[in-house]
Amino acid sequence: MDEPQDATSAEPSVDPSAAEAADPAAAPARKALDAHAGDVRATGEDRFSFYGSRLDDAGGGAHVRYTRTYRGLRVHGGDIVVHTGPGGAYKGASNSLAKPLQVDITPKVSATDAMAAAKSHFTGKVAGTGAPRLLIDASTGVGRLAWENVVEGVAKDGQTPSRLHVLTDAHSGGLISSWDEVETVTGSGNSLYSGKVGIDTQKFGTTFRLTDTTHGRGTVCDMQHQESGSCKLFTDADNTWGDGKTTDPASAAVDAAYGAAVTFDYFKSVHGRRGIGDNGRGVPSRVHFGDAYVNAFWDRGQMTYGDGRDNTHPLVQLDIAGHEMSHGITEKSVSGDLTYAGESGGLNEATSDIFGTMVEFYANNAADPGDYQIGEKIDINGNGTPLRYMYNPALDGESHSCWSTATAGVDVHLSSGVANHFFFDLAEGTGKTAFGTSPVCGSAAGVTGIGRAKAEKIWYRALDVYFTSNTAYVNAENPGNTARAYTLQAAADLYGSCGAEYKAVQKAWTAVNVAGADAACA
Repeated sequence: MDEPQDATSAEPSVDPSAAEAADPAAAPARKALDAHAGDVRATGEDRFSFYGSRLDDAGGGAHVRYTRTYRGLRVHGGDIVVHTGPGGAYKGASNSLAKPLQVDITPKVSATDAMAAAKSHFTGKVAGTGAPRLLIDASTGVGRLAWENVVEGVAKDGQTPSRLHVLTDAHSGGLISSWDEVETVTGSGNSLYSGKVGIDTQKFGTTFRLTDTTHGRGTVCDMQHQESGSCKLFTDADNTWGDGKTTDPASAAVDAAYGAAVTFDYFKSVHGRRGIGDNGRGVPSRVHFGDAYVNAFWDRGQMTYGDGRDNTHPLVQLDIAGHEMSHGITEKSVSGDLTYAGESGGLNEATSDIFGTMVEFYANNAADPGDYQIGEKIDINGNGTPLRYMYNPALDGESHSCWSTATAGVDVHLSSGVANHFFFDLAEGTGKTAFGTSPVCGSAAGVTGIGRAKAEKIWYRALDVYFTSNTAYVNAENPGNTARAYTLQAAADLYGSCGAEYKAVQKAWTAVNVAGADAACA
């Protein structure tokens, strides 16, 4: 399951100077940033643009995000978060750089050569390219000059749309990284997976439309097994949708509408967030995409679902809907998103698995009860097994249950296992549980879970106010910019430093072989 990773998404849709002027949290944060520039490895060549802020109910302060430029060039992976307390007092910063930038901004590789290299990394059919853009790549915490090229087309499977971002070293010509914007999953209504459910619709004349006026006017439309072109909005004469079978196209639409509504309600009720953009707006969903398309994806503000093998297993199960929408939460929360490559990409995927699972528990639907298996009803593997196991990710034969030096180099759907395993251990504990047996890594001590309610709050707060675009599991150069460090800070904010919850976070990370420099608690 995937979402779009647009490298340009770090640029706010509104004038950042106007947004900053209108935000009461911005002035104290800007003052604090100016006074503590060294904390974010800033030099006289760096400039910071306001991205957004989050007022802090837990501590009475605010968390203000900025993107960075260096000598006029955008810094990919250079975003920061300035944390202030009551009265605007400086409380620290989330910083993505290991050391100040010192980069020669004169390219030795031409834009033409960089574009040719980018095209060579596109494995599908190329339809077009964007204009090359020179930037500073700091995704590893250390800066280097790079060309960014965007190659658009159709992926190797011949169906999935693709917008591949390729970063090429502008001095050596070597590949730095690449990621796709399109992130995939490898009334009343009768749904396919959740039974008979209530869905909110809109009456239009003598018919009803699948437009949810209660959840920000989210819609569901029918791609009719096409991959492009118009999407037909579902309508119905009696406001009873679908028959619970794949032969009725409206059945999958019911699952999509239900999933979008439950996910909206979950984030609003549990985390106080009004939709993906925290603006009260719903999102459009497209079902019946392509022919026998075994995937679902989040792409530029909309969800798209294929119908699976033989068009008989639509990928509209509740935890998948929650997963896809959560990609949007990550995109809007972290300045420019958690980069969809390396360990930050694994954290991106894990965030969607975590919240997709929490949405499933929140729904409390007897037809699809909460568990820690992803996509267990869609039979994506053809043998009855789920897509992923959170309690022991290695059960799928590929995912990493424990962190190792190889974790950064595997596909993000596999490296997500480390954080999925951590979250399960934090919520439910290690050893034999009601949901499966969770092993510890190496000789780590066992963990007693603190419950889902606290675990989900900790993960959301870490994402929402602390994570940067290149936060990782392990970062030797900048150990403060790690998921362990930020979840510990979130636990301290919510439940107190060195309390039971804080200690559980420490133990849960250690149980998946992620160590840290945090001080030991008594």
